[in-house]
Amino acid sequence: MYNNSKLAKAIRLAMMFGAAATASISTSAFSAEDGAEEVERIAVTGSRIKRTDLEGSIPVTVIDRAAIDFSGQTSVSDLLRNTSFNSAGSFRPQSGSSAQGISQVNLRGLGSERSLILVDGRRLPKSPSTGNSQDLNSIPMAAVERIEILSDGASAVYGSDAIAGVINIITRKNFTGAELRLGASEVSLPNEGGDREEGSAVFGASTDKASVIGGVSWNNRDIIFENAYDWVQPGASSFGANWVRPGGYLGEDDAGGLSSILSAAECDGLQDFFMAGDDFCAYNFNATNANEASTGNTSGFLKAEYEINDDWKIFSHTLISKTKSFGRYAPTLNDAGVGAFMSADSPNNPTNPDSPFYEESTSGQGAQEVGFRHRFAALGNRDSEVDNWSTDFLVGVEGNIGDVFVDFGVRKNKTKTYEIGRGYLMGSNARVAIDSGAYMINDPFGTRFTTDAEKSEYATLLSGLNVTTSRIGTFEQEEVFGSVAFDVMEMDGGTLQAVVGAEYRKEDYSDTYDSLSEAGQVGGSAGNSAGGGRNLKSAYFEALFPVKEGLEFTIAGRYDNYSDYGSDFSPKVSVKYDATDNLVLRASYGEGFRAPTLDILTAKPAPDNPSVSDDPSCLNLGLAEGCDVQVSAITLANAEMGSESSKQISLGLAYQPTDWLNFSADYYEIEIENMIRFFGSETILTREQTGDPIPAGLGVTRLANGGIDLITQGYANEGKWEISGLDLNLNTTFDFGNAGTLRQTLQFSHQFDSIIDGGRNTIKDTGEPQQRATLSNSYSWDNLDLTWNMNMIGSQYEDVTQVDGGGVERTGNIATWITHDLQATYSLSTGTKISIGMQNAFEKEPQLSSFDGRNYNFDLYDAYGRITYVRLSQTF
Repeated sequence: MYNNSKLAKAIRLAMMFGAAATASISTSAFSAEDGAEEVERIAVTGSRIKRTDLEGSIPVTVIDRAAIDFSGQTSVSDLLRNTSFNSAGSFRPQSGSSAQGISQVNLRGLGSERSLILVDGRRLPKSPSTGNSQDLNSIPMAAVERIEILSDGASAVYGSDAIAGVINIITRKNFTGAELRLGASEVSLPNEGGDREEGSAVFGASTDKASVIGGVSWNNRDIIFENAYDWVQPGASSFGANWVRPGGYLGEDDAGGLSSILSAAECDGLQDFFMAGDDFCAYNFNATNANEASTGNTSGFLKAEYEINDDWKIFSHTLISKTKSFGRYAPTLNDAGVGAFMSADSPNNPTNPDSPFYEESTSGQGAQEVGFRHRFAALGNRDSEVDNWSTDFLVGVEGNIGDVFVDFGVRKNKTKTYEIGRGYLMGSNARVAIDSGAYMINDPFGTRFTTDAEKSEYATLLSGLNVTTSRIGTFEQEEVFGSVAFDVMEMDGGTLQAVVGAEYRKEDYSDTYDSLSEAGQVGGSAGNSAGGGRNLKSAYFEALFPVKEGLEFTIAGRYDNYSDYGSDFSPKVSVKYDATDNLVLRASYGEGFRAPTLDILTAKPAPDNPSVSDDPSCLNLGLAEGCDVQVSAITLANAEMGSESSKQISLGLAYQPTDWLNFSADYYEIEIENMIRFFGSETILTREQTGDPIPAGLGVTRLANGGIDLITQGYANEGKWEISGLDLNLNTTFDFGNAGTLRQTLQFSHQFDSIIDGGRNTIKDTGEPQQRATLSNSYSWDNLDLTWNMNMIGSQYEDVTQVDGGGVERTGNIATWITHDLQATYSLSTGTKISIGMQNAFEKEPQLSSFDGRNYNFDLYDAYGRITYVRLSQTF
């Protein structure tokens, strides 16, 4: 056993502290010839300086390969979604979204665009589906060795976006042999769908000078339709069979609004249409849609190293990934262009005296063009197929020139998205059919036609209304990077070390919709084209000052110059003090930034039809308060968007009072100014209700009777966002000798406040739990491993309403959500491992509380129920 006490302490802390950094230690660091010990310096996430002490001045949480396997998760995205740092939940694949096939992580609840994802220390490219965030689905689980989560700002090291923290996904290395893995699982809550499968093959080989590791993997998850859940109620869309009655049409007190074109009997007689209230024909969008889109990943990876000589080596990383997704949404609607209106002489127009739906005006108004909202159910469902291709190639060289360590390399990656949408509406053709009477709203399926010729002619008409949409997006990065690390001088506490480096990155982004969608002629479609390019030149430095034994300071800075935006400088200083052999105190202060992304600066106006909960709109449509209704919205770009800047402070300690117990605690404050934030329909409506500020140019336009006419949504500079919180990590290890070993890890995150622009503290509002926690219990005995993991999401208020005097009242309760995951793994002497397990073993259901147009918060919770799985692996 090596007897270097400092190294032993560092390794012990790194293995046991959830907030410690881990890294590989080469056995060549210890001299076997003369017995002398030479401690190798090791790089950790959040710093470019290699050091001997693994417990650094900034908090880093590690999820190693064993913890990954014990979690039972089949994808990187699902694994990270369940961490306590993903405090407010995050986006996952869902139908009806322009980002249907991607998965994100949302550290500290500050948004996925402020959570930087690295792969082996290099930036993962952004997804062209969003243009401003990264897609975790592109990373194969089989390639992952461990995941390091830096829960501190790191713009001084990595540049833009590293405000909430950094996730560094370390891929596998030093593997010799082969490993095959197969697994399958099924879910319990939905009546149908949601089942999963996975598989991988990994191989590795090495010689004295070279090593190579590669593999292929795949995983798939089936689609889940809303009607597969027993609790789902009919969803009332205003795009059923309704017209926009002009104000004063039924007298001077008539405010106008939506009214049914059809009688109650006619409306109820159409499939999936139903009469809601006294005069409103709604469409049940929950009858056919699938909020939970299917996903699948197929990927291959290859890493290779070759030692040129004792001082230099060349290395390469290659990753190729394809993810696919299928989503289904309710049939298309007439929300685009001229298709949203009907002419005065249309036989479908209730103001036309010759129409079978004629409703006489009591104020003497005559026939006139009117707007209407209709679901063209005869065209079938809207289906979207998305294929995302990702390729990543890196070649680098590292070595020593005397006592100076040098590394440099080049990297090129490209993400390309193909999306095909079927069942959308050609608005101009729909207008012609509606105006001519070839399409009648009371008989959209053409049951009035009896002969084959008539049926064929009507089928041809419907085909002419149907549009297949397309979307092709690309995001390309080309990088050149290099750095030099060297020792400067000896100080009382050791050697002053420094790193200087530079990077050049070129980005090209394109998100192109078909020409009809761009022209706003396609009904039921969301999104529009965007595209642009830029380059970035960066220079950075970092220095470690060991002032005296047990006390060190680290100073870092980075300068980034964007060709389209401007420049930013991000400094950071941190300190670590070894108060005793078992107690480490640490603190840091840093400044960061986030540059406006290309999608924000270049996007064209995009129509949207979000489902919202808005009581005035419900009452306007003759529905009960609390209903979900679809409304019209538009998303606008902001070419004048400014950057946002941030300041971070953290204070922490790591303490090991005994061999079997250790813990860490880290307090943080983050302040963001000129914040870049997307204001969607739900956020805008909530702020309208609570009286909180809404940025200029965005907001809600309402009809005279209070119903929503249009929501204008988009990105804007918020002002200031301040959050603070505390992360706790506690670990125990009980060695029972021949009876096995029990290891426990508690990761607990508590947020104190979240305040926007000096307003109120929104923590515990719906979607903002104050606590998240995970507790892992792992018992190992000979060839048997038993795991029991608990996951907790804290409670929230269900309703936030404005009260007289400008305050708010928070009522209702979304209860604390706790799930239990169980797993048993047995290892055979043949290299075979068999695992069986259950996630959410006791089938905890999400509490039904309307959020963002769904029955529950889709970002925080899931409705899979019990996920029962079996996994078989074989190593050779």
